Parts: sequence; structure tokens; C-alpha cells
Amino acid sequence: MPRPRLPACRSRSPFWSTLFLLWGIVLWLLSDGPIPMRDGPDLPGFDKILHFGYFFGGAGLLSAALYLHGSNRSGLSWRRLVITVVIVLATVGALDEWHQSWIPERSGNDFGDWLADIAGALTGALVFKCFHRLLGQPAPDRPSPEDLS
Repeated sequence: MPRPRLPACRSRSPFWSTLFLLWGIVLWLLSDGPIPMRDGPDLPGFDKILHFGYFFGGAGLLSAALYLHGSNRSGLSWRRLVITVVIVLATVGALDEWHQSWIPERSGNDFGDWLADIAGALTGALVFKCFHRLLGQPAPDRPSPEDLS
């Protein structure tokens, strides 16, 4: 039975890099205002679950972008890919917490939120490792016009 394949545009790094950039913009916008009020019971630690989930998704997008990047064809090891994703997203999480500390009605600098960000990033990168085959192999670079002559 053939493996499912994604459309060609989704098998290239720029697609996933663009989605990761949008992920970062949405994170900034979510952090730039007051905490949205929600109806229902107050669940302790629910914000940590949200941080974990959001950074889990970001890790998947960044992992896909790095895995499909042209330089990865030389063999970026899984260990280096996971470490890179975790370091980048830990930095983004720390900057997000710092950013929130300047926003009225936000606390920011919450160590628990940052740990949830890191846990989500690590888990997301490791889960991506299990499912990367759905993306297929990194596509070869397109030849330049000079190469064709």
C-alpha cells in the first residue's frame, strides 16, 4: 500500500517556514493584549496546557522547515534538529514572557509558562520525528538557468 503524500508545495521548506513565521506573529498578537476571559470553571494550570499545546505546534512547523531545508540533505541529525528546535523555541518562549511583562493586565516572566513552552517544543519535535515520513524526502534544489545551458 503506497504511503500518503502531501502536495508538492507542502514538501518544501518555504511552506513550513512561512507557517512558522505566521505562528510567531500570532503568538505576538496573543501576548500583546489582556488575557481573554473565558466562561466555565477555573481549571488550575490550564494556561500551562495552552502554552504546551501552542509550542508543540510551533515545534512541528519549525521541525518540518528544518527537515526539508536544502542544507539538511547533507544530513542534519535528529539529535541536532531536536536540540535546535528546543533552543529556538525556548528563546521565543523567554522573549514572549518578557514581552508579556510589559503589557498591562499581563504578568509575564512566569517560569512555569516557560517550562511548559520548552516541554511542548521538545514533545513536538520528538513527535515530528515519528511522523516525518508523511512529508516525504527533502526535494532537490531546482536547477538554475545556467545549469541547464
